[in-house]
Order: sequence, then structure tokens, then C-alpha cells
Amino acid sequence: MGFEHVKTGNNARSVWMPIVAGLALAMTPALTSAQVSLSTIVDLAQEKSGAVQLANADVKKAEAALAQTHDAYIPNLVIASTAGYSHGYPAGQPSLGSATMQSLVLSFSQRQFAKAARAGLEAANLSLNDAKEQVALDASTTYIELDAVNDELAAAQQQLSFADALVRIEQQRAEAGVDSDLDLLQARLRLAEIELASRHLETRAATLAKQLAILTGLPVASILTDHGSIPEIPAVSGEEAPRSLPGIDSANAIARSKQFQARGDDLAWRRPQIGFGAVYNYDVNELNNYAQFFAPHTFTPNNVSFGLQISVPFFDFQLRAKAKVSAAEALRSKVEAEQAQRQNEVQVATLTGGLHELAAQAQIASLKQQIANEQLKSVLAQMELGNGSGNGAGSTPQTSPKTEQLARINERQVFEDSIEASLGLAKARLTLLRALGHMQDWLDELHAK
Repeated sequence: MGFEHVKTGNNARSVWMPIVAGLALAMTPALTSAQVSLSTIVDLAQEKSGAVQLANADVKKAEAALAQTHDAYIPNLVIASTAGYSHGYPAGQPSLGSATMQSLVLSFSQRQFAKAARAGLEAANLSLNDAKEQVALDASTTYIELDAVNDELAAAQQQLSFADALVRIEQQRAEAGVDSDLDLLQARLRLAEIELASRHLETRAATLAKQLAILTGLPVASILTDHGSIPEIPAVSGEEAPRSLPGIDSANAIARSKQFQARGDDLAWRRPQIGFGAVYNYDVNELNNYAQFFAPHTFTPNNVSFGLQISVPFFDFQLRAKAKVSAAEALRSKVEAEQAQRQNEVQVATLTGGLHELAAQAQIASLKQQIANEQLKSVLAQMELGNGSGNGAGSTPQTSPKTEQLARINERQVFEDSIEASLGLAKARLTLLRALGHMQDWLDELHAK
């Protein structure tokens, strides 16, 4: 018996390719439905945010503006070439090529302009940090809300099954003459109300997922929350003094920049300015009769001039008017910074008052949930063991399946209310964190989790 030689290269590929394709298809749903952590959502949102990209562009613009104020002292070099024909007394030098160089030597205004540009760069960086914090807040609150709504939706689905069972029980009791048709209608109404609430939660969850998809660029179907990735939100107090806030610090930096700009414009018409200049010309006489206006052999093609130019403004009303405009803009920026500070203080006071109320509501909702849970346990125990009071006159009636379903429906509803109350408290705490300047602490804890 012999062995037939078989070429294995293509056969191996033909064997493994279907297997690999099958594994890829099998893993695709898992990849698209994998949970996404809150830190990943925040990082992607900051990367994709249009506000952050605009703030980045402002930073680059401010860096260029600062470099421009220093580059004024670096001599520039411009090379030009002109060619043309002229006849008669020349209107200008017959330069075939020229090179000019200019720079600033001394300017009292330029120092102030450099300080203004440096303050402007600081304001741009602070504004970038403020934009990142706002995006992080929006992404975090949306993610936390989606996680809570998903829990509410799961509870609502359980409610639907309990309400459907209640309708079947009432149907049987109505057919047996134990309950009236009104009880059956009320059970159906309860089922319809729970279905409506469930549809509302589904729409809300889809909207939140779409918002996160827009913020991060991820597909909507791939956004599944991971509750374990959400750190505990610290219970900060509005009575403590706010830390450094990027938004307010940026407004103050802009005000300083405007003040330096106004000071520089004011010095522009009060102080002299010294500049350096140099010019080189290569003159020709082939295209004109320039040389005939000079003594014989005195025309030279290479000509150089350089020196200092001192400018002393005496009556420059345009510069004086510009200085007044800059002073008004500086005053406006200062007032805007003060208004931003006061608005933040009002926001902190408002959030603090609302936070106390939300905390009380969350506590009440939690107590109601515990009570409903204990009531459900009591009903289930009575269903299993009986009420223990016998069947005689005056004894407590035996717990019915109808009572069980009503207790289950009520417990799930109170559970949803508790989640909603906790969600409102969490969102208010996060907003207060940002208003007090603790947002970076939250982000550090988020990425460390």
C-alpha cells in the first residue's frame, strides 16, 4: 500500500479559512456588544469634542501671537527683483535685484504687547481645560443616566410580566365571579401604564446612547454601560471655598491680557520707537539711460544702506484713539471676569440648596424601597405558609395570587423611583463638583478605577 502525495499549501488554507471566518463571525456580536467603561467614554468624548478642538485651535493661535511679539526683534529678509524700461530723468533706482532687512530695536509698547500675548496664551490653555472638564461632565452624566435607565428598564420589564400575570388572574377571577369587571379593567389599565412607562424608558435609553455615540464616535449598538467603572461620587459641600476654576481663571487672564494691550497702545503715542533697517540694490543701466545723469564712471551697480530709524510721535490722534478703545475693552473684560465669578457663586448656592432636597428625596425613596421589599417578603411568606390565623370568623383572609402580583408590581415601581432619585442626586453632585473646582479629582479617580 502506498501513500498518494498531496499538495498541502492550498488545502491547509481551504481548511482553515472557513474556521477563521466562522470564529470572526462568532466574535463579532461579542465585540459590538462589549461593555464600555466610563473612563473610555470620557477620553473619547474629549478627543472628539468640537469645543475641545476649537479650544486647541485657540491655543495654537495664542502661541503664534506670542511668537509674533518676540519675532519683531528678529531682522527679516525680503529679496525682490524688478525689470523694466525707463527713459528720461528716472523716477527711481533701476534695480534688477534688491534685498531689504528690518527689525525692531526698542519699543516700550512691544514689551506690553508681549505680556498681553503671554496672558492670552494662559487664557487659551485655561479655556482648553475648561472645555475638557465640561465635556467630561456631559459625558459622565449621560453615561451614569444611561446606566440608571437600563436598570429601570430591566425593572420595568419585570413589572410587565407581573402586570400580565395580574391580568390573567383577574380574568379568571372575573369569570369565576370573585371579582368584578371593574377589577379586570383596572388590571388592564395598570398593564397599559407600565407598557407606556417601559416604552418611555426605551426611548430615553436610545436617546442617551445616541448622545454618547455622537460624543465619542462609537456605534450606538456598541455602547453598553459598565456599572463597575463608575466611581463613587464624593458628597462635597457648597459651604467650602471653591478651588481654582479654569473658566474663571481664563476670564481673569483675558482681562489681564486686555490691560497689557491697553497699556501698550497708550505707550505707543507717548514713547519713541527705534527700528533697524538695511537695503541692498543691484542696479543696472542696460534697460534705461540712468548712467547719463551721473558723472563719468560714478555709476555703481552695488548699493547698500543701513541705519537706525527713531520715531517720536507728537500729534498722532489715531494712536490716542486706539489707546482709548483698548482701555474700554480692558474694562469690559474685567467686568466680565467679575460677573463670571458671581455667576459661579450663585450656581454653587443654587446647587447646594437643591442638593439637600435631592438627598432627602433619595433617602425617602430608599426607605420606601426597603418597606416595599419587606412587604413583598411578608406577602410571599404568607403565600407559602398561610396567614396563621385560621379560617374562623374575624380571621385574616388568606393571601391571594392577586395580592402577590400587586406587591411585586409595587416593589419594582418603588425600586425604579429609588434609582431615579439616586440619579438626580448623582448628577447634582457632579455638577457641584465642577462648580467647586473638584472636577479634576473626579477625573483622576475615574482613570484610576
